[in-house]
Amino acid sequence: MTLEPPHGAGVGAASSTPALALARALQDALADGDAPGGQGIERTMLAAAPDAVLLVDAQGTIVLANAAAGVLTGYAPQALVDQPLDILLPQGLQGRHRQWVVQYFQRPYTRPMGRVTNLRLRHRAGHEVPVDIALGACTVAGAPCAVVFMRDVSEARRLTDALRHQATHDALTGLYNRAQLHELLQLTLRQALRCGRCGAVLLLDLDDFKAINDGHGHAAGDRVLVEVARRLRAHLRETDLVARLGGDEFLVLLPEVHDAAAAETVARKLLRALQQPYAADGCELRTNASIGVALFPDDARDADTLLRCVDLAMYAAKDGGRGGVVRYDARMRHALDARVRLHERLQQALHDGQGLALHYQPQWHVAGERVDAVEALLRWHDPVLGAVSPAQCIAVAERTGLIVPLGDWVLQEACAQVARWRAQGAQVRVAVNVSAQQFRLPDWPQRVQGALHRHGLPGDALELEITETQAMANPRQARATLQHLMALGVQLALDDFGTGHSSLAQLKRLPLHCIKIDREFVRELPDNATDAAMVRGVARLARLLRLRTVAEGVETPAQARHLRRHGVDALQGWLLAPALPAHEVQRWIAADDVAWARAQLTLKVAVGA
Repeated sequence: MTLEPPHGAGVGAASSTPALALARALQDALADGDAPGGQGIERTMLAAAPDAVLLVDAQGTIVLANAAAGVLTGYAPQALVDQPLDILLPQGLQGRHRQWVVQYFQRPYTRPMGRVTNLRLRHRAGHEVPVDIALGACTVAGAPCAVVFMRDVSEARRLTDALRHQATHDALTGLYNRAQLHELLQLTLRQALRCGRCGAVLLLDLDDFKAINDGHGHAAGDRVLVEVARRLRAHLRETDLVARLGGDEFLVLLPEVHDAAAAETVARKLLRALQQPYAADGCELRTNASIGVALFPDDARDADTLLRCVDLAMYAAKDGGRGGVVRYDARMRHALDARVRLHERLQQALHDGQGLALHYQPQWHVAGERVDAVEALLRWHDPVLGAVSPAQCIAVAERTGLIVPLGDWVLQEACAQVARWRAQGAQVRVAVNVSAQQFRLPDWPQRVQGALHRHGLPGDALELEITETQAMANPRQARATLQHLMALGVQLALDDFGTGHSSLAQLKRLPLHCIKIDREFVRELPDNATDAAMVRGVARLARLLRLRTVAEGVETPAQARHLRRHGVDALQGWLLAPALPAHEVQRWIAADDVAWARAQLTLKVAVGA
């Protein structure tokens, strides 16, 4: 490689420029002390250097360039000599750079690489190349010069950008992730407060998305999430931001809105977009979303509080029936405080076992005229909160993850009680409700088996009630779990039948012993012809499938007569008895009190005959 100026450039001639004179002086200096073969070690080092090296005089003119400089800039090294360094600078920087050159030579210094970011060099082809630069000062032929080392950092910049993107974006959807969203939200809030601007956040949570994952596989669920992200971006402004917070939860940041009504309009537009069907593996899938809306600075002036507000609004949308939009209200925070306190007290109750109890509601077997089963129902009287309704207790437990330990407590307590009854000679069965979270546990059958073994019970002493929605969310998984439980001898009941989305084709494949007719179809019997026809149909279907039927919510003799006339096997409700403490249920199931129980039922059914 040659480091010499191009031939004809006038080195040593009368037309020689100061830069060319320095170039010739440099060549002479590099020639001194040449090693055998005529190649000086300094010259060899410059030729082999992987970084581009330029020597620049005090006027900003290039005096020398090595081969790597030619590769980096697109110019032949010889063509760079006697050219102003400005030819390598992006447009608009030349004037400022000349001032910087003057300042540098007034007070020369050494600068290593990595001190200045976002430096760019203009390539001969016109595009810009990201570079890093180190500087050093020297003297050539008595003239001050700067040595410029330049390194192409394109690949490093691409890698850095890729890592930054991974750190700030969701891998599946390409949206911002939770951490980056929080940072952008803080910045947006500061700007809004400074400028007196109003903005909003929308929190979207897909409804029953787990049913898609369970029924069609996680690959199909991922495709739905990607499409959700695409639709959200497509229906928002370029200035709006979208993030995936995790799972099936998304947050939209609207940096500027006129008022709450405008934010809710955007939310409803997004809701309509998400309600359209999704294509996955040849199937048409549908999902809905619940959306919470919170405004800043009206509802909150910092990111953490704002996120809590919109989270409360989203859960209010869930509680309100799902598939809707709810604006944050300050009263929601009071409700949250109450739920937090309820959660803390429930944790304490599970820890020390105080305040929790089971009551039992008898099920009257019509043909046998006896109570052969009772349903275990949770009751909680907290020393601080007083009596807490089962609906409140279970809702908080499900939302906070306490439903699994609570369900374990109920199972153990019910098994212990039915073991005591059986020891007294009453061959009664206890029915226990199973939550969706319990039913999805991989070791749920083993937990049931452990409870039976611990209390010395046969499998048929226990009946587990699962809801129609649980069974149909993932029929394959439900069937496998139910088959395992049935192998233990456990009785299996499908609760709230008719209120979900049963498929008869799926229903006939589920291993079951019993169908429970929901109180919704019993309430208006026998006057409501539709309900009457539904009950007849369910009873007939159960007989065809060789399943028992239990009607819930029986409150009048007329309801009891109708249900008995149409072949329902067992009755449960206030007509017979409310849920009672274990000692009060004793007379219903004790062998020496069967006559009393039969008399009670006969009397009640006869009323109004």
